Formats: sequence, structure tokens, C-alpha cells
Amino acid sequence: MSAPAAASSAQPRTELTVRGLIVGIAITLVFTAANVFFGLKAGLTFATSIPAAVISMAILRGFKNSTIQENNIVQTVASAAGTLSAIIFVLPGLVMIGWWNGFPFWVTFGICATGGILGVMYTIPLRRALVTDSDLPYPEGVACAEVLKVGGGDDSESSAEESSRAGLLAVAAGTIVSAVFAIVVATKIFAGDVAQYFRLGDRGAATGYDFSLSFALLAVGHLVGLWVGIAMLLGALIAWGWAVPHYTMLAAATGAAADVAQAAWSTKVRFVGAGTIGMAAIWTLATLVKPVIGGLRSAMASSRARKAGQGASLPRTEHDMPVGMVGLISLACLVPIAWLLGDFSRETGLAAHLWLLVIGGLIFVVIMGFLVSAVCGYMAGLIGSSNSPLSGVGILVVIVAALLLVVGVQAQVSGDSGKGLVAFALFATSVVFAVATIANNNLQDLKTGQLVDATPWKQQAALVIGVLAGAAVIPPVLDLLNKAYGFAGMPGVDPARALAAPQAGLISALAQGVIQGNIDWSLIFLGVAIGVALIALDALLGRVGKSARLPPLAVGLGIYLPTSTTMMIVVGAVVGWYFDRRAERTANPEPVKQLGVLLASGMIVGESIIGVLIAAVVVFSGKNAPLALVGDSFGTAAIWIGGIAFVLVNAALYVWVARLGRRSAPA
Repeated sequence: MSAPAAASSAQPRTELTVRGLIVGIAITLVFTAANVFFGLKAGLTFATSIPAAVISMAILRGFKNSTIQENNIVQTVASAAGTLSAIIFVLPGLVMIGWWNGFPFWVTFGICATGGILGVMYTIPLRRALVTDSDLPYPEGVACAEVLKVGGGDDSESSAEESSRAGLLAVAAGTIVSAVFAIVVATKIFAGDVAQYFRLGDRGAATGYDFSLSFALLAVGHLVGLWVGIAMLLGALIAWGWAVPHYTMLAAATGAAADVAQAAWSTKVRFVGAGTIGMAAIWTLATLVKPVIGGLRSAMASSRARKAGQGASLPRTEHDMPVGMVGLISLACLVPIAWLLGDFSRETGLAAHLWLLVIGGLIFVVIMGFLVSAVCGYMAGLIGSSNSPLSGVGILVVIVAALLLVVGVQAQVSGDSGKGLVAFALFATSVVFAVATIANNNLQDLKTGQLVDATPWKQQAALVIGVLAGAAVIPPVLDLLNKAYGFAGMPGVDPARALAAPQAGLISALAQGVIQGNIDWSLIFLGVAIGVALIALDALLGRVGKSARLPPLAVGLGIYLPTSTTMMIVVGAVVGWYFDRRAERTANPEPVKQLGVLLASGMIVGESIIGVLIAAVVVFSGKNAPLALVGDSFGTAAIWIGGIAFVLVNAALYVWVARLGRRSAPA
């Protein structure tokens, strides 16, 4: 860190403010509610960082002393709360198996709050390992920082006013175009994706593809880079070029090719992907041991310097929450977690094993929570928090929890306690999952903070506040949706109105499968074997080449995630690579490349904001497609019109931004 940067740490500025926290909490109320509903309905949640940053800049622009760092605090609060809504991938399972008939406020709040705060504490030492001393791309964190820099009017690092104006134009163009396109898609005049499923030969095999016409996913591909995109393409080819045809052929199922292929992918191939992710995660953890230890040492050294009165000499970006306070808060979180585990043990009829379940549960939460924090942080750095397969992490965690209960408790309880063991496995998993969701998001936020010269401890305090705000919103929203719609598969629900909650259904089914002894382990072991092969291949590429790599975790994501997510990221990675290669041929390539990043950032902004708004309209209207102007009969025309428009608009945007970059580049 340069001397001026270090000196700047002593200068006061507007950053962690009451008004910023109020704005962040207000945005949280809307975004979290929309995320909970949309996640239960469609199995997807929105990353709220960039939309929150844009809204914050619009609100705080009227205050003379507002800063880019204060806007960063607002997006930090809102994104932490919005990401915590991913708890819906696990917690509804307790209702779906018939154990709960609603979501008790204080218990649900306790799970979200304690797990979330523990996730914040875990990310503090991980920040140095995975953000400060890492070359992970953090696509959404970088995009959010670029939006804050351009929209906040911070020209201190700009070489010229013209460059700053060009950057603002690039962000605005990406935002407006992607927002308008998303609105037209919602009217169904443009199709949301281009998909086709088909049979292979006469042996019953089926497969297909699905390109989501998403500006945001294309932009994520641009930001993550070519080799991550290639790795995800390899994963998709393993899944849909081999695994789906293989398992559909074995099943010899009749029916529409789309239904058969999707059934094979969701019931077979995703478990192969989960095994690959698990193996890649273990390998990732092994490679992170040294940098995490280094990060802890660095954090302790920084803490000692502050205690010795040398805090002013440290650069602002080294001011983490003190390690001692991190330890105390972490220990304080374990007290309510222990109470929650003990209380739930009594509810499940396992009171005779209360101390074993409480102590074992605490050890499970502490160790597994830290492991998934590192893995989720790495995944967020690799492909972005909104595209990380959190449900895949949930699958691995619930399998471990259920296995531990089978080994340690099941033989000592009566035969009718199986349902209680399943419920306890889901309960313990939900606490760890709350840790995972926050770690998945927080390192992305801390990357944004690093890029806009934020003070880490202030951002970490804002993350805790965001967790508490989200934890307060989630229980009543879940309870309301449960009473209004219910969840697919739960007792007495109307299937025509029920919310699908696909991840919660899958994870609860897994817990039941492990405890009842009917899970297909061969699928997970196959994924592990693929993961081992990929690790060896990546290591070989690392030795023989300079840039060519195939991150095993990215390949696992390509197997596990639907092609509607992966394929457009792959397209975006190729588009971004081609754009940068063309830029290299210009006299000043870096300004052109930077505008490409800003354009991609704007694409994420526009689609994310519209996605949240449409989710809110769906909630209040009670209609699946409230903006639809045409019916399903328009589907084929919508695919052609939407597909052609998507290609032409993206091509026009990239050609325009390249010319803009050449014009605005300094002579």
C-alpha cells in the first residue's frame, strides 16, 4: 500500500451513517420479501447488491456530504439481507415433511440471525485469503464497484473527465437496454430462452439445451473470463452430452423428450454434480489452508498494531473488526444456537440424547460452517454469488448431517423416531446454510469495498445489521406464503396453488433417503471420481500452460446448474474474450476493456432491478405472468423474435462501446 493510501486512513469521511443504515434496511424489506417469494416459486433468487447500490445513489445524491463509501454501506446492508433469503432452500423442508405447520418467528429468526452473524465472522479472516491476496475475478463485486465509482461521481482516479462520462454512458446503456429487454420478455413478446429437447436414436435416450436470453448471465460470463466459461461448458457437456442421455436410455421412459431429460437431470445428474462439487470443494479447502492461516496471522498483526496505538499508520483497507471481538461474537452466537438445538431436540422426542445432539450439533455447525464459508466464498469469487450453487452446498451438508445422526443416534432410538431424526438433520443444516449464504455474499461485498477504498470493519458491522434486518423479515414472509399457497408435497396442500420450493423438496428428500437407507450413493461417488480426474487435469494444465486452466469447481457447477444458467455464461465468456482481443488491436486497449466491464455491469444492474420489481408484481397480483400480452400460442414467434433481437442488440452494444472507448481514450 502506498504512503498516500496509508495516510488517507486518518482522514474522516462519511461512511457508516444512520441514514445509510436506514436506507439499507428500507431496501431490505422489499428485496428480501421479493427474493423469498421468487425463490420458492422459481427456485432462483436475485443478487441485490447492484440494484441496492443504484437505488442508494439515487436517494443519497440529494445529500451534499454523501460519498461512494456511504453508498457502499447501503448496498452491503441490503445485499446481506437479500442473500439470507436463500434459507428458503432448506427451511421449508420442515413444513414439507409435516413436522412444522408454520414458521415460528423467534426460532426462524434465531436460525437466520445466529447463522448469518457467524457467517459474517467467518468471512473476516477469509477476506485476506480470498479477497486481498487472491486473483479471483469476483464478477458481481467488481461490477458493483464499477457502478458505484461511475454513478457516485468519484473522478479522483479518472485520467480525464471524458473517460468518466464515457463510463457513465456505458453503465447507463447496459442498464437501460437490459431492463427494457427484461420487460419485453415479461410480456412474452420476446421468449425468455431458446430451448430444445430431443431423442437420440431409437433406444430412448434424450437430451437438450436451454439458452436463457439473459443480459445479466451474458454479462457474468464476460466478467468471469474465458477459462471459467470453458470449464462450465465442459461440465454442461458431461451432464447433457453424456449423463442425461445415459440415464434416460437406462430408464427407457416414455413421454415428451423435455420431461424425460429434465427428470433424469434433476433426479440423477444433479447428484453427480453435487459429488463433483463436493470433491472440488475439499480440494479447494486444502489449497486454502495456507492462505487462510496467513490471513489470520495478518489480522492478528493488524489487531496488535491498533492496540499498540499504531492504527493510524495502517491503511484504511487493513482495519478489520478486531480478532478478539470476532472470537467473542462467534462464541456469543453459539449460546443461542445451543439453545435452539436443545429445544428442537425435545420437540423431536430425542430429549434422552439432548446433550449429545447439542454438543455434536455445535461442533457440526462450527466446523462445517467454516468449511462451507470458505467454499462458498471461493465460488462467489469464481462466478458470482447469484450464480453459486448454494443448493448443492445444502445437499452436501444435509447428507453429512444425516449420516452423523445415523452413525451416532439412530441405533439408540426407537424405530418410530425416523421422522424426528430427519427434522433434526434439516434443522441443523438450516443453521449451517445460513452461514453459507452469508459467506457466499459477504466476500463479494468485501471485494466491492476493497475496490472503493471502504473501511472493512465498518462494512463488517453493516453486514451484521443487514443479517439482523433480513432475519426479522424472512419469518413473517415465509409464514404468509405458507398460509396463502403452501408448498408442493406438503400434507393437505392444493397442488394447483402450491409454491414449488424445488431445493427444499430435494434436500428434505435427501435427508429422508439417508436416514431411511435408500439413497443412491453411486451417483455421488461417480461425481467424486469425476472431480478427482478434473483436479488432475487442471494440475497438468497448470504445469504445461501459462493461462489455460479448468477450475474443477467451475466444471462441477456446469454439471449441477441448469443449462439455462450455464450456457449463456459460456456465451458471455466467449463474447468478453473476443471483445478484449479486438481491444488489444487498438492504440489504447485498457480504456476499451474497462468500458466493456462497465457495459457488462450495467447489464446486470438493469435486469436485476427489473427482476426484483416483476417478482413484487407477481406477489401482489397473484398471477404467474402479470405482464403477459400474448398467450402460449405465440411461443414459436417469440423465440425467433426474442433470439434475433438478443443477438442484434448485444452486437450493437459491444460495437458502440468499443467505438466509445476509442474516442474517450487519452491521447
